[in-house]
Amino acid sequence: MSILTPDRVRIHPGSATQEEALQEAAALLVGAGAVTPAYLDAMRQREQTVSTFMGNGLAIPHGTNEAKDEILSSALCVIRYDGGVDWAGDPVTFVIGIAGRGDEHLEILSQIAILFSEEDDVARLAAAGSEEDLFAMLAEVNG
Repeated sequence: MSILTPDRVRIHPGSATQEEALQEAAALLVGAGAVTPAYLDAMRQREQTVSTFMGNGLAIPHGTNEAKDEILSSALCVIRYDGGVDWAGDPVTFVIGIAGRGDEHLEILSQIAILFSEEDDVARLAAAGSEEDLFAMLAEVNG
């Protein structure tokens, strides 16, 4: 099963607040049938404990360990905000919402980390002209 599908890749020309970005990521995961609506609160709780900012303009919001019951299946969503997001003081362009069943989130996180480890690759992702192009670049996370 694909954890990332084209309908869960979004590009916004403007900016968003961290809360708006969390809401959109959660809504995409709920829409995918991957999580219950309660997952949004778990994502907020995670941010209060530790920021999910990863560097290189990337944030990977996900729920707390206590929210495992809210995860129905593994899924990703990728949202690019060309105007940026102030992520608790850090500049973010990419918000990648993650829901991982069991230990699957660790494998997903490692693949995302590899994709965003090189500044050249991040620049390529940031320059993708359409959601389809961006999805094509990210499709390797599906294994």
